Amino acid sequence: MSSYPPAPAVFDATMVTTALELPGYRIVRNLGVVRGIIVRSRSIFGTIGAGLQTIVGGNITIYSQLCEKTRQDAFAMMMQHAAEHGANAIIAARYDANELMQGVTEVLAYGTAVVVERI
Repeated sequence: MSSYPPAPAVFDATMVTTALELPGYRIVRNLGVVRGIIVRSRSIFGTIGAGLQTIVGGNITIYSQLCEKTRQDAFAMMMQHAAEHGANAIIAARYDANELMQGVTEVLAYGTAVVVERI
């Protein structure tokens, strides 16, 4: 279970960018780095299913789905963290992932929380 609830509806995901600016907006306040961290492990059933998929080859959909869900959760936590700091946008957003131990992966979504206003 995450320590943050899902991002509030008031934080618009379109106001998150990997760029250093948002076209049409001016940054009026920098609130610092925000992050969302998820640590997930594969279940034994997922591992067996993925093992079977590797025999056939191609996209390992079980892992793809797990990775996508993990990234979505980390992204939502990052937006929640930004909203808690009073931000209405996030710039320089990035993802990072590390294997903590075999079968356990950490996914970090991070960026700079800012307050922007339309130009």
